Amino acid sequence: MRFLKPFNAKNQEMREGETPPATPRPETGSRRMRKAGWFWTPLLAFLITRLGIAAVAYFSTPIFFDSNVPPYHIRPDHVVVDVFASRWDTGFYLSIAENGYRYEGERLPSVAFFPLLPVFVRGLGALTGDALLGGLLITNLALLGAAYLLYRVAQQAWGHEAAERAVWYLLIFPTSFFGSAIYSESLFLFFAILALYLARRKVWLGAAMAGVLAALTRLLGILVAPLLFFEWLGEQKEWRRENKGFSWKGLAASGAPFLGTGVYMLYLQLTFGDALAFSHASAAWGRMASSPLQAISGLFERPVQGWMAAISAGSLPLDNWVDLLFVLVFIGFGTVLLFQRQWSEGTFVLLGALLPLSSGLLMSQRRYIWVLFPAFILLGRWGAHPWVDRAITAISLLGLGLFTALFANWYWVG
Repeated sequence: MRFLKPFNAKNQEMREGETPPATPRPETGSRRMRKAGWFWTPLLAFLITRLGIAAVAYFSTPIFFDSNVPPYHIRPDHVVVDVFASRWDTGFYLSIAENGYRYEGERLPSVAFFPLLPVFVRGLGALTGDALLGGLLITNLALLGAAYLLYRVAQQAWGHEAAERAVWYLLIFPTSFFGSAIYSESLFLFFAILALYLARRKVWLGAAMAGVLAALTRLLGILVAPLLFFEWLGEQKEWRRENKGFSWKGLAASGAPFLGTGVYMLYLQLTFGDALAFSHASAAWGRMASSPLQAISGLFERPVQGWMAAISAGSLPLDNWVDLLFVLVFIGFGTVLLFQRQWSEGTFVLLGALLPLSSGLLMSQRRYIWVLFPAFILLGRWGAHPWVDRAITAISLLGLGLFTALFANWYWVG
């Protein structure tokens, strides 16, 4: 009888000995989470690390406050907001957003700080009615966006697990708390990674715009230019193999970051009559173009009491030694990337570590190198070895906790 005969969706009779089609397994929650890793991984890593940083800042402030440091408080009624909105350079960005740039007659001219973050703070501050909260919102959203972009760039090149680790290492880096303060690092990270992300999809106009915005965020935004240039060279090689001719869009995009710097220079010329005002203002902090050897030579002068006695007594200039160590490590990462023929990433990391070292100071180097994001993709690959992963995580978390606590209590850590 017909109703006893097995049949498939097309009412065709099953042949004798034929294996019935397998019933699709329902997706479990963990499998769905895995497929949506691009969304959950950066978000969870961001939330975990930001809550941890906020907790360290909150508890460390009353525990070891140093009365010898002359602090100011913009929001004394809220410890965490105050920490990330009223420490060191945050005051300059807020002042620029609210009162504009200052140059002549200033002991520390604010023109040394590039304009994109203050512009965003001013704009969002006008909407929210509070420039301080607007600044914190901008930097943290930019950091979250940078984490998403880093995940996508790393995943497409090296797979899901390497991308997970790259995002984690970026967010637990010892100076990653600057990404949640009113500093320009997170905004630069976002536009630099976006430029690479779009370049690898051959969306050259978008990559060019991201490069311009990165250069308007900080002076080293021009590093996006060689990043895009080597991506264009890779595309050009493909075009030659396929006899497609010459790719003009990528070449033009690689020069776009210089346009961003040029726009700020034009503003300075029209406003203050000095297109290089940002460079001249940096001299107030002791930053002037010089050989990298000049910045580090003083560290190798023999202490009066001898090296071993100075080390055991802790009397070495440890801040400068820490900055130098970070720079040397990232120079090593850049060299490895170049050796692996990852020309755009390697050049970006290597120049990003060397150029700030050419300012005559070691100060703040550990903060500057945090934005060299291809190094974290490299670490994400190396972290496939469990002992490497544990070592990176342990060292990073210890440094992050220490530097966050010091920053919260007005010690200079970058």
